[in-house]
Amino acid sequence: MTAKTAPAEAPSEALLLEIATRHFHSIETLETRNSDRLDFHDVAVWAIRAALAEAYAAGLAAAAKR
Repeated sequence: MTAKTAPAEAPSEALLLEIATRHFHSIETLETRNSDRLDFHDVAVWAIRAALAEAYAAGLAAAAKR
């Protein structure tokens, strides 16, 4: 029999924005602004990797607190 786990909580918008602005300096908001210039950004793959790693670590830390 498989044990069911509780669904993970969504990360806070503030945490996501904090990670995004730390790794992608041109990002001011994660809201859609309906403008290609404002909604699309050229970013290096190593910056994406670093941001994803930080978000993953934040998720692990949040799960450990539960």
